[in-house]
Formats: sequence, structure tokens, C-alpha cells
Amino acid sequence: MTFANQGWTRALLGALGFLSATNVLGQDTCNGRSEYCTRSYSNITFVGSHDSAFVGDLPTQNQNLNVTAQLDLGIRYLQAQTHKSIGDDSVLELCHTSCLLEDAGPLSDFLGTVKSWLDGNPDEVVTLLLTNGDSVDISVFGDTFSGVDGLVNYIYVPSSQPLAIGDWPTLGDLISAGTRLIVFLDYGANTDTVNYINDEFSYYFETPYDVTDSSFSNCSIDRPPGASAEGRMYIVNHFLDVDILGVDVPDRDAAGTTNAATGDGSIGAQADECEALYKVNPNVLLLDFVDQGDPLGAQTSLNGLS
Repeated sequence: MTFANQGWTRALLGALGFLSATNVLGQDTCNGRSEYCTRSYSNITFVGSHDSAFVGDLPTQNQNLNVTAQLDLGIRYLQAQTHKSIGDDSVLELCHTSCLLEDAGPLSDFLGTVKSWLDGNPDEVVTLLLTNGDSVDISVFGDTFSGVDGLVNYIYVPSSQPLAIGDWPTLGDLISAGTRLIVFLDYGANTDTVNYINDEFSYYFETPYDVTDSSFSNCSIDRPPGASAEGRMYIVNHFLDVDILGVDVPDRDAAGTTNAATGDGSIGAQADECEALYKVNPNVLLLDFVDQGDPLGAQTSLNGLS
């Protein structure tokens, strides 16, 4: 049985109620761990890739590995910036602030890469967090997603909006149903129009970004302004910038320390500080240069595993 056919079979059996986290197709791990199969999506900490599409050696680029390599490494949460293509408002590009500054290509290509990876990895759940820097209408996002053959079939649609934090399915449930892609948009989501693109800030709050303090001592709520932590998951922006001639750029040289599992300024240290404030571990920690330090070791530890 091919991976693609296996995914469709899982979806059918899941819909009929015949498939559990450990099932007749031999699925006994979810995102690489058997323990995740019975844990709800909202009760797992993910390390994620900040600006996952901006790959290269330039000062403005945030990652060393391409998106497929990030997924192969074990990253299951991808964040990306979108803007209107110059000259064509119907095309979304992955651009950094402006497509004149950094253009990583069409969103459709990025989505096609994710879809191909999901085809070949049937026991994995991936999340996309997209930004909408030009306030593009949600219908354009819907057209872009539906234009990638078969992608929408993978996307999880919550049973209500917003889904209560305690009502998220387990990873095993998501895999069994074949709905292994979860999508959030920071601004402009409208689930009455596109039901599978969720409003980020109905589900999460975020800590400050563009941080230049290597101690990462601030876990305050930055977005949405004035939000309550109650009932929300939360995202920690754990990527360090450095000021060069008045411009904040990713601190590539510090990435090994920033992305360490423990120690001053590490993933673990900021997670501990935020946990002390909110009484629960972060749901997501967004990182630059996910191949540096020990992000996956930190993720394992924060999920109480070894």
C-alpha cells in the first residue's frame, strides 16, 4: 500500500470509527512518539520555524535548511510571511516585509512542498502559521490553498469556532481522520468564507518579537493587545535579533546558544519563565536557524519525555 493510499484508507476508517491511534495499519507513533498519539493538540509543545521560507546566508534570512529539510529534521510547526505579488494582487508571495527586500517565491509552491511531504509521511501532523502583511482578502488564500491539488483534503476543520482549548483532538485522532494539516492566519481569517483557515488570535496569544535581549526575560502578552491568557494557547517568539546600523536582523552567530535546550537565554530557560507566569508550558516556541542548538531536545523535555 502506498503512503498516499494509506492516508485515504485511514481517513475512511477513521470516519467510520474503526481506527484508533494504534491501528490495523500499524500506526503506533504520532509525530515520532507513541506518547503523542493520545495527547490533544493543545497539550503538546512544538518548536517551530520562524520565517521558515527565508533560507540562505544573507543577513535578512532566518533559516539554513529548506522547508523539506526542516520537516525531515523534525520541525512540525512552520511560520511564513505572505504579501501580494508585485503587479498581481491575486498571487501571494512569501516576502519579508516587502517583496522588493526578500521574495522566497509563491505561497502555492511552499504549500505544494508541504503537501508532498505529508504524502510521504502519513504519521505526522504539521501546522502552518501564515501572516497577512497586506491585509489580503481571505478568498485569495482560499484560492491559493485549493489550487494545490489534494492539499485541502489534509486540512483539519474544527467542529466549532473558536474551538475550546480542551476540545482539540489528539494527534492520533488527526492522523486517523487523515486531517494532518492545521492552518492559522494572523489577520483577515473568516471561517464563514474559508472554514479551514483559523484566526490565530482566537486561539493564541504571542510574546514580543524582534527581541534583542539575549536573556529573553519578557513573557508578556504582545498580541493581541490586551488579551487574556485564559482559554488560549500561546506562542513564544524565541528568536534573537541584533541591531546592525539601526536594522534588526537575525542573530545567526548566537543561534547555538539561543536554541540550546538549557542554559541562560535558552529555549528551556524562556519556557520555564513563561510557564511560571501562565502555569502551563508554551504551545509553540518559534525559532530562527532550527538546525542550530538542540531544539528537538528542548521540545522532548518540555513535553515531559526523554
